[in-house]
Amino acid sequence: MGTLGQLLLWLQLCALTQAAYKVWVPNTDFDTATNWSQNRTPCAGDAVRFPADKMVSVLVRESHAISDMLLPLDGELVLASGAGFSAAGAGSDLDCNSGAPTVFRNPDRFSWLDPHLWRSGDEARGLFSVDAERVPCRHDDVLFPPNASFRVELGSGANPARVHSVSALGQTFTRDEDLAAFLTSSAGRLRFHGPGTLRLDSEVCTDPSGCICGNAETLPWVCAALLQPLGGRCPPAACHNALRPEGHCCDLCGAILSLTHGPTFDLERYRARLLDIFVALPQNQGLQVAVSKVSRVSQLRGADTEIQVVLAETQPGTSGAERLAQALVADVAEHGEALGVLSAALRQSDAQVEGSSTAGQDAPRSLAGLASGVAFAVLLALLGTLLLLCRTGRLRWRRPEEAAPTEMPLGFRNPVFDLADKELPTSLASKVDSSASHSYFVNPLFFGTEAEA
Repeated sequence: MGTLGQLLLWLQLCALTQAAYKVWVPNTDFDTATNWSQNRTPCAGDAVRFPADKMVSVLVRESHAISDMLLPLDGELVLASGAGFSAAGAGSDLDCNSGAPTVFRNPDRFSWLDPHLWRSGDEARGLFSVDAERVPCRHDDVLFPPNASFRVELGSGANPARVHSVSALGQTFTRDEDLAAFLTSSAGRLRFHGPGTLRLDSEVCTDPSGCICGNAETLPWVCAALLQPLGGRCPPAACHNALRPEGHCCDLCGAILSLTHGPTFDLERYRARLLDIFVALPQNQGLQVAVSKVSRVSQLRGADTEIQVVLAETQPGTSGAERLAQALVADVAEHGEALGVLSAALRQSDAQVEGSSTAGQDAPRSLAGLASGVAFAVLLALLGTLLLLCRTGRLRWRRPEEAAPTEMPLGFRNPVFDLADKELPTSLASKVDSSASHSYFVNPLFFGTEAEA
């Protein structure tokens, strides 16, 4: 039986046993264009270079004519039937050869914890998984395709990766000691590396209501690998009050339905019901659904589990998640007892942000413009008032030379005290200008006492 037949048989056995499985996607094949620095396989007459300080196993499927090849210190070239190498003059293919060596990219760039690098065996239209469940969970069976070479880093080493079984190089490992012996062998060291460890969990998920993934402790590393191409930051959600499901790295627009369940609840049956009856409707084509069992901490019941149903909108602003969420709540109210669902709690995001991601910046700008307009209007009103006061004579301007003297007067004119017919005391008369044409009241506080004079 060929490798393709073995793969199909393995997938059929997984389907019969209802086992969840994850398939490793990238490879280190010689004939994969993305494995080379120029995003193309070597042309005729190219000089081929492998990183000298890296370990790698490379599967060669076709024949290649090259001028020379620099091999790594530790590695292997696996030739498929009909594959091989021949010598050719440098730059034989003038339309393809650029003159620079064709370099094999770093084979250590693929991480076990990167969700981009796995494909789930239960993928279906309208179905997705939260980020923690996109990498292998503790009850998953892991498959490395037998017709491809690969190399995978086993993570940071903070927490071991735990799965139910591993299939690689035509072997299926279900016992921890057998897998450990393979990982330390020459073939294992060429394909698995890094500070992390890989362990097998013999426990099989037999609970019809599902089992918890078990990747909560490794979620920070999963998110770091997932967001590395984006600079480590989540893209902004296109809605207000976006939601972050349990086990997910970034916020999303939609709704989250949390279901408490009884002993008769069947996770696979409920997931199929959602896809067949609700998600398949034409008005729900822009939605994706994720259904899984997650941990929940309750003050009354302590540590517990619940079923998390995530409705994500691929086209924000359509309100499709809100409609579907209300329909699922009504479905629980009507058929919850038959489904084994005891209660449902709903959370949903608000309306879409206007103008996509720039809407949050437009609002402050409009407020700033309004404030500037109000300030300008107040300034105009103030200037108009000043001009009006000037025209009516209520406000006059004086030049500096016309300003009144700053010396404080010694008295002020007081018609009540007519001193024309009266004489002042001798002590004060000497301090008053007798030539003045007006009488003044003299404030003795500005003069010394008679004794001082």
